[in-house]
Amino acid sequence: MKKIKIADLKARLSEHLRSVRGGETITVLDRETPVAHIVPIRARHALRVRKPAPGAPPLHKVALPGPAGLKLDIVRLLLEERQSDR
Repeated sequence: MKKIKIADLKARLSEHLRSVRGGETITVLDRETPVAHIVPIRARHALRVRKPAPGAPPLHKVALPGPAGLKLDIVRLLLEERQSDR
């Protein structure tokens, strides 16, 4: 696996993408910290849509689960999470 810094990726993007197209995985570093992987797309990992199994009920007939019954204030949790990043 090749490791490259962001500046090098920006300067030689086409060259690095050719490497990825050839099957190589690249780790992108922000200074010395890994921040991303650039990996080749493989056909076998593609999303496949298939028909429902024989005898499966139509989606509009599938019962939805009931409420979770948790005693949480979702809005308060969301606000706490957003405030923690500031």
